Amino acid sequence: MKARQLGDFQTPPELVAQILRILGPIGKKWERVLEPTCGRGNFIRGLLESASPPQEIVGIEIQDKYLPEARSIASPKVTIISGDIFKLNLKTDLKWKSKGALLAIGNPPWVTNAEIGSLDGTNLPPKSNFKRLRGLEARMGHSNFDIAEFIWIKLIEELAKDQATIALLCKTSVARSLIGYARQFRLPLGCLQLRSIDAKRWFGVAVEASLFSLQTGCSHPHYEAEILHSLDAASPSTILGFAKGNLVADLKSYQAVSFLEGTSPWQWRQGVKHDAAPALELTWEDGHWLNARGEKAEVEEEFIFPLLKGSDLHSYHGQKNLKRAVIIPQTRIDQDTKLLRKRAPKLWRYLSEHENIFLKRKSSIYRDKPPFSIFGIGDYSFSTYKVMVSGLYKDPRFIAIGPINSKPVLCDDTCYLLPGDSATQSAVIAAILNHPLAQKFIKSISFRDAKRPITKAVLRRINLLELAKRIPLQEVRDKIMLTLNGIQTYQEQGPQLTNNLVEALELDRQAFQPNMFGH
Repeated sequence: MKARQLGDFQTPPELVAQILRILGPIGKKWERVLEPTCGRGNFIRGLLESASPPQEIVGIEIQDKYLPEARSIASPKVTIISGDIFKLNLKTDLKWKSKGALLAIGNPPWVTNAEIGSLDGTNLPPKSNFKRLRGLEARMGHSNFDIAEFIWIKLIEELAKDQATIALLCKTSVARSLIGYARQFRLPLGCLQLRSIDAKRWFGVAVEASLFSLQTGCSHPHYEAEILHSLDAASPSTILGFAKGNLVADLKSYQAVSFLEGTSPWQWRQGVKHDAAPALELTWEDGHWLNARGEKAEVEEEFIFPLLKGSDLHSYHGQKNLKRAVIIPQTRIDQDTKLLRKRAPKLWRYLSEHENIFLKRKSSIYRDKPPFSIFGIGDYSFSTYKVMVSGLYKDPRFIAIGPINSKPVLCDDTCYLLPGDSATQSAVIAAILNHPLAQKFIKSISFRDAKRPITKAVLRRINLLELAKRIPLQEVRDKIMLTLNGIQTYQEQGPQLTNNLVEALELDRQAFQPNMFGH
């Protein structure tokens, strides 16, 4: 448990040797080397055994169990400090015996502050708003940062005067977050490079990870990063950088489709968030709605809505009957649920019987809210027609969907939706977003290795009207008509396709409810 609390992944000697070969010859480039979280000392041994060892090595370690092994390294070049990297001042507390170029190298913890806190761990940085977040961002989870991010920023700021090189193993998402932070606050960095490693092979974890290296103290900061798809790759496969203020995964590909960069004229929304799936999510079996415990959900039918989750969306092909549903106790955030006592007594009784599930929710967004509150809910959730996409897949698939059994379809918070009242417009938007041109743009700006490659930030950057101008109608007409045949109801046939896609979109713009969209 202790190792897990500390995000402890000791670096195998074979991987250390490979990293040092790539960075080396170490001693000819850097006279001094710092390892801020040295553990057993595998990097230090590797440095001493390399063809060109540095003149001096300083390691810092907080765990008593590793200190004897690290200090057993018999070399006058090595100093092991028993200390907390979070509390040490690297500018004043490190008493170097030599001078010269400095390299910081190692493998800091791979966990977030929230994960350590949930385990009652203590290996945390001092409480401070080191990422300078606003209050709402902090409440919605953006203040949950990787411990490695704090260590990175500490090294960058405290070693800037030394113009040090820093090369650490970390999750690739941490590296991207740091690059964005560095640009936002103009940290003096340059020579950024990410080399992918096989984290499953070396550490037994299914996460994208890299050897991330950079130079501190640069008089002319530069925030583009070379991306190499393996440790020993000879040249970068892509360049990560910024365009129009946004981080872009592949600058070269982006430049070919940058005309699609813009602001969506309609606002993408995230699906419903409740963190109470055992009570609120239902499946249809033997003529009844059952919850995850196999219990019948005896609630008023008006509060049960068809549900599509991320995996459902990716395989959805116009099914008219869904076997998954969700109970919706609110139609807007902060709505007083106590009114359900009289308006929906069966629902209130059901929710009360499963109150323990709601009380176990840890997110602070539910704090001081009405009982059984949910988020990601509003008028937009109940629009007749929607375009939906899962955020979890590298290659996004957009679907247009209409009502099922006269009820609007909802999606969970792993998905995003663009709501409206027009079948035609929803069908057109889905078709053009699935077109290769749109997919190329999405691929260039999104990060395929991320836990959630498609985000609201990615979607709102797509200029749908410009996209419609660039795609000939004949390339998507059949798909649009097929979709319309699947989602239109006999009550509403909607406008027919006109001469081009832009006209089809413009004709229906007024069909969208203004209060649902950010015009």
